[in-house]
Amino acid sequence: MNRQSNALRIAGGAAIIFGLLTVVSGGATLLDGLDMGAVVYFVLLFNALAGLAYIVAGFGLWQGRRWAFALSLLIFLATVLVFAGFGLHVAQGGAYEMRTVFAMALRCAVWGALTLVARKAYANP
Repeated sequence: MNRQSNALRIAGGAAIIFGLLTVVSGGATLLDGLDMGAVVYFVLLFNALAGLAYIVAGFGLWQGRRWAFALSLLIFLATVLVFAGFGLHVAQGGAYEMRTVFAMALRCAVWGALTLVARKAYANP
């Protein structure tokens, strides 16, 4: 196994775990199992649904599928867009939890890194 496939397997495993945690957390909150305070609904809904995409992208990365780069990039860009929408919500005086700021920043960083790993691996097969 070469370095690129090792990197893709690690990235894929991380994406799958991140996705499973996201689905469980988002699903529990959406189903009123968890009280998370001032929830911004569109962010919560996006994250819960994106968790499924994280899992799909993770399996694609794990298996070395070229489409996994495009999906990773799409997830990253969509996350940045939702984070910007969240920023607009906050700027307009909307209620929010500070942990949402940290969680969205983490999601952007994780998917930015995963996208870069996939780009590098697929650019140098």
